[in-house]
Amino acid sequence: MVGGRRRHRAGRGRRQARGPTVDVVVGGFRLQGEDAIGSLLLGLHDDEGTFHYLGHTSSFKAKEKREIREILRPLEEGAPSFEGYRQPGGQSRWSRGKTTEWVAVRPELVCEVSYDRMQGMRFRHGTTFVRWRPDRRPETCTLDQVRPRES
Repeated sequence: MVGGRRRHRAGRGRRQARGPTVDVVVGGFRLQGEDAIGSLLLGLHDDEGTFHYLGHTSSFKAKEKREIREILRPLEEGAPSFEGYRQPGGQSRWSRGKTTEWVAVRPELVCEVSYDRMQGMRFRHGTTFVRWRPDRRPETCTLDQVRPRES
């Protein structure tokens, strides 16, 4: 297995993880309409503290998307952007004709997501939201979680 940890049991308020999981920091979101998020934009810190964009998750029900929008609203003001070489909102073969606008939030919320695999410093394929992690401080969520482990 490359980085992460596996979870196989679903608990209360938690979705079933289908691959390795990682604790990531929410650094922004895309809107879906005016009162709901379309996706959360996720990142991790490197050893120097730079906050890197790794990908997104959009695995929420309609009601959850509205609730999360309200949670994120107070975190918008004074929000820094992702740093590093990748930024959300860039054009790709998947984004043609779609809005790529996004809203930055202060990187204060941590969530656990499951993912298929990493390619460089990005999630390859979709990620699935597992649960919020109020017990984790954002600065402790680092790239070490997804770096290949030495055998």
